[in-house]
Amino acid sequence: MSDRSLLMIPGPIELEPTVTQVLAEKQRGHLDPRFMAAFSRALKRLRDVFLTTTAQPFVVAGSGTLAMELAVANVIEPGDAVLVVNTGYFSDRLALILERYGAQVTHVRAEPGEVPEVSAVKKVLASGRFKALTVTHVDTSTGVLAPVEALAALAREHGALSLVDGVCSVGAEALRMDAWNVDVALTASQKALGAPPGLAVLLASPRAMTAWRERKKPVPSLYLDFGEWLPVHQAYEAERPSYFATPPVQLVSALDASLGQLLVEGMDARFARHVKLAQAFRAGMRALGLTFLPARDEVMAHALSAVRYPSGVDAALVKAIAQQGVTVAGGLHPQLKGTYFRVGHMGAVSGNDVLAAVGAVERALAQTGAAKDVGAGVAAAERALR
Repeated sequence: MSDRSLLMIPGPIELEPTVTQVLAEKQRGHLDPRFMAAFSRALKRLRDVFLTTTAQPFVVAGSGTLAMELAVANVIEPGDAVLVVNTGYFSDRLALILERYGAQVTHVRAEPGEVPEVSAVKKVLASGRFKALTVTHVDTSTGVLAPVEALAALAREHGALSLVDGVCSVGAEALRMDAWNVDVALTASQKALGAPPGLAVLLASPRAMTAWRERKKPVPSLYLDFGEWLPVHQAYEAERPSYFATPPVQLVSALDASLGQLLVEGMDARFARHVKLAQAFRAGMRALGLTFLPARDEVMAHALSAVRYPSGVDAALVKAIAQQGVTVAGGLHPQLKGTYFRVGHMGAVSGNDVLAAVGAVERALAQTGAAKDVGAGVAAAERALR
C-alpha cells in the first residue's frame, strides 16, 4: 500500500518537478559561472515577483524568522518607536524581535480572526512619531489577511517606514511593493514561492536602504548586516564572484527555477488563481457545515484556510484526514489551537488538489459521524471551480 500523501499544509508546500530536478543536480561551487547566473536571475526575478523596480533584494540562508530579524536589525535602532498592527501569533513574534533590538513597541490589536480597523491604526500613528509600522500580511496562525495597501499608505502619510511580513503571502496574495509604497517586504522560500525551506528573502526600498545607511550605530549582528550582504548581492546580480558566507547553492538554484515558473504564469494570473482555489475549498467546507476562524470573508487569506472543528470533533480529525491521503495542519494560535485546523492551498496547488483535500476532510468527518451528506463538499467545490 502506498504511503504517498498530498501535502496541504501552510508550508512547506508541494514542489513542481522542475524545482525538484534542480535539487538533484550535481553539486556546484558558489563561484561556478552557472550558479552565479542562476543567482543573478533569481535576484532580478524577485523584483518582478514583488512588483518593484527599485528595491534591493537579499537572499540569505535561514527561515522566515531570520527574514524578520534581518529587517529589524538593519532599519530599527534602540529607542525607535514602532507600531505593530497585530493579527496573531506571527505579529507577536515580530514584536518580540523588535523588543530584543531595543525598539519601543506599541500594538494595535484585534480579536483572533479579525484585523485592526485602519481608522484605529491611523489614530495611534497620529499620536506619536513612529520610525516604522509593521504588519503581517497573512498571519499563518489564523488565516487572516491584512489590508497592506491601506496600512502602507498610512505609514507613508505619517513619515514611518512600512515593514510587511509576507512569509505566508508573497506569491499568493496581491502585493505591489512599488505601487503601494511598501518599504520592506520579506518572505521565506518554502511557502507560495514554491521552493524548499531554507532561504530568508527580503526586499528593501530606497527609503529603507537610506534608513540603514543613516544608522547612528552599526548593526549589532555581523551575519544580518546589509553592509556585509549588499556587495555580495550586487556582485552576484552582475555575475561576478564575491564572498561573505557560502550561499546554499542548490536552494538558490531551486528558487531561481521556481521564480521562473511564477513569472511564466504571471503575477496577476497567479493572484486570481489563488482566489479561485480558496473560494472552491471554502465552498466545499461550507457545504459540510463547517465555519472558519477568520470572522469575515473580507479578512480571509487566499493562501490558506483556518477551519473550525464542528461540534463533537477535536484535533484527532487532523490524523483522520491524513489517513485519507492528505496532510493538513492543526491550529497554531495559542488561545485557539485546539479548536481548528489549517489547510494550505498555495503555490503549485491545483483544482484537483483542492478537490482531493475537500474529499479527505469529508471522508474523515464521515468516520466521526459529523458528515451526513458525503459528497456534498466535493460537489460544491467542483461547482465553484467550474
